[in-house]
Amino acid sequence: MSLRASRRFRGMTQLLENKNVIIYGAGGHIGGATAKAMAREGARVFLAGRTRESLEKVAAEITAAGGKAEVAVVDALDERAVEEHADAVVAAAGSIDVSFNLVKRGDVQGRPLVEMSAADFTAPVSNGLLSTFLTATAAARRMANTGGGVILSLTSGSSKGRAPMMGGTGPADAATETFLSYLAAEAGPSGVRVVGLWTAGVPETFPAEATPETGGMNAETIEQLIGGMAALRRAPRLAQVAETATFLASDRAGAITGTIVNVTCGLVLE
Repeated sequence: MSLRASRRFRGMTQLLENKNVIIYGAGGHIGGATAKAMAREGARVFLAGRTRESLEKVAAEITAAGGKAEVAVVDALDERAVEEHADAVVAAAGSIDVSFNLVKRGDVQGRPLVEMSAADFTAPVSNGLLSTFLTATAAARRMANTGGGVILSLTSGSSKGRAPMMGGTGPADAATETFLSYLAAEAGPSGVRVVGLWTAGVPETFPAEATPETGGMNAETIEQLIGGMAALRRAPRLAQVAETATFLASDRAGAITGTIVNVTCGLVLE
């Protein structure tokens, strides 16, 4: 018996039953984990990203478990592509109930600001803000037509931190979070909730072997580092991030909007 059938047999209601969810960047670690978690809770998930192979892999796992998943190659920095995909989802499913942006921004870290090029510094700011704007506003317009929905977005919490060697990550987070706050105020009267998540240092998102991109650290080293710094003395797990996003997308979180939910195990504290 599948998990979905088992829950129905016990009379339990799935958190996202009959909800239509778009996840941008669904081929990544967090995107894939969230897609699978939401599908387990009854959602029909539309996986969007730039690499079909990684999207198809996630979709295959979802369908093998009895869930519903569809794949589309979409560049979240292309306004026309985002709009056409949103129209296609509405045409196929009738609505967009949840939109979650997990698109990579091109963050460059590990170098002092005084040694960075302008292009490397501004890439996460421009890419992150543009992709969030395009995907969130496309969803908000269509959600308003059907009585509401939920827009989720993820940043690292670096807007509140002052860690060195983070490049444009902090400014990019700050710009995105400010936009989300404004959108929550404007879209709220239409029944649209807008919620951000902070997470950072999730061990499963790092390679097992050290690379220059990770500052010469592997997943185990990063987990130990985060565990020594976070208030809970442990790093957040991939499943915890995915399950938190799933809850926030559900009606059980229906009073939550215009805020950031901290899923860092206390690595970031206000």
